[in-house]
Amino acid sequence: MSIHAHLSLEAQERLNAQQRNSTISSAIIAILTIVVIAMVLSVFLLPSILKETVIITYAPPPRPVDLPIKPNPVANPLHRNPTPPAPSATQTKVIVAHTLSTISIPAPEVPVMAPSADFGDGEYYGPGGDGDGIGDTGFEQINPILRARCSAADRMARLLSEGGTPQCEDAVVKALDWLQATQKPDGSWTNDHPVAMTGLALLAYLGHCETPQSHEYGETVLKGITYLIDVGMKNDGRLSNKDATSMQWVYDHGIAAYALAEAHTFCKQLRIPIPHLDKVTKDSIDMIMQGQNDAGGWVYKFASANEGDNSVGFWQIQAMKAGKHTGLWPAIKFTKPSRAALEWLEKAQGSNGAIGYRGDANLSPGLTGGGVLAFQMWDKGNSNEAKRGIMYLAENSEFEWGQENSNLYYHYYNAQAMINHGGKEWQDYNLRFRDSLLKAQNPDGSWAQAGIKHGPVNVHMATCLSTLMLEVYYRFLPGTGGK
Repeated sequence: MSIHAHLSLEAQERLNAQQRNSTISSAIIAILTIVVIAMVLSVFLLPSILKETVIITYAPPPRPVDLPIKPNPVANPLHRNPTPPAPSATQTKVIVAHTLSTISIPAPEVPVMAPSADFGDGEYYGPGGDGDGIGDTGFEQINPILRARCSAADRMARLLSEGGTPQCEDAVVKALDWLQATQKPDGSWTNDHPVAMTGLALLAYLGHCETPQSHEYGETVLKGITYLIDVGMKNDGRLSNKDATSMQWVYDHGIAAYALAEAHTFCKQLRIPIPHLDKVTKDSIDMIMQGQNDAGGWVYKFASANEGDNSVGFWQIQAMKAGKHTGLWPAIKFTKPSRAALEWLEKAQGSNGAIGYRGDANLSPGLTGGGVLAFQMWDKGNSNEAKRGIMYLAENSEFEWGQENSNLYYHYYNAQAMINHGGKEWQDYNLRFRDSLLKAQNPDGSWAQAGIKHGPVNVHMATCLSTLMLEVYYRFLPGTGGK
């Protein structure tokens, strides 16, 4: 038997309403719970979702590409490259240090030796002197001592400041043109003493900073250097085409050794490799030092003697100084021979300050300028001997073209000694020779001096000596005198 409870209609309705409310409340609670959960999750997860992901990658640098290295072509030194038309003589003196070479010169393969420690100490270089200034297109490699002659602007400034005129530079260029036109195919000049004459011509070109790289005169200079090297290689360093028994081959040797030593310095610092230039330069200067006699001088054939022939000796002294600047020897190598040479000249000087031939001050006293220059070259420009020599020159060095007192062989030395001393003595001497020498130049650029006792032996020698005298304004710095 079952018992059933029967609700009233009113009670049933309340129960249904209660159930509906419970359902709605549960739904609301569920929704709110979901919302709360969603909010909580958003606090922790949303920043990670929205944050930009940065990916860092490492890319190794590209490997270097091995490019083929093309060596500089080595050309025949005398091969001409295509070049623009040659400038006029007037233009040449301005662009000579700033143009490309007409000669293909191979690049050097060895480091350039540093100049000797005393290269910039105010000592003389060139025909007795130093230079300074700045060059271009390669000439910045040259030590400041040599650069001034390589810049046309600096060269002209120096010329004018030391008492020269623009006509002096014009005359030099005309002379270099004449020398170029008279060079022989083998690179030498003249049939009479070609080695010495080639040396003098090279000194004239180098005095104007004309090197194997020069636009106008490069081939001329290179051929001259090559000729002297060839002579030295054939004769074991002896620079003369005369037999060793000849009395006067020592003149050839001293002049040519001087020129090669100066050429060596330029070529080394400009990185111009010329085969055997090192060897012949070194052998020739070594021969000079070995040929010095016990008295400290030099005589014909470099024979033993108790005196010195100063006309011979002055060239050897100049060559040694140029050799010292090449860096081929330690500087100390020249201390003993230079000291001995000056000691001999002290003995050879007369009471009047003159320095003559073989120790007799009264025999060829015109050589005094060479003696003074020797003292100046080797740091004795302020010595009593040098000053007495200058006083003698100031009183006795007249210059009247065509007269015996205009002997270019003597004045080649006088001009250098006097400008280095400077002061009133140089100013007076400059006015004596400058305009007279300029007027004496021939229209073709040469000089001829005939009938002068002990003077130049030919037109070539007269032209070279005259050119060197007119280059004296910028070839080196006045250094040790009373300027």
